[in-house]
Amino acid sequence: MQEFVYAIQDPDGIHARPAGLLVKKMQEFSSAVTMGRENAAAVDGKKLFALMKLRVKKGENLLVRAEGEDEEAAIEAARTFLSGNL
Repeated sequence: MQEFVYAIQDPDGIHARPAGLLVKKMQEFSSAVTMGRENAAAVDGKKLFALMKLRVKKGENLLVRAEGEDEEAAIEAARTFLSGNL
């Protein structure tokens, strides 16, 4: 399992357009991907409505975890996406 924490920078937090693109990107990987606030329940990072229900705002931390054969690539893709879009 690999994980990282990302502080959301977008003034609107995680919102529909980038969340949809992030989910689509995570669906490219066979690894299980979860996302959530630190010290809170995580959701399936490949499900748009689950990700939107987190309601992560600007300045809050998002914990991203991946576990599986391509976990390293999934984590790197998530990190790259988040830093470029959220």
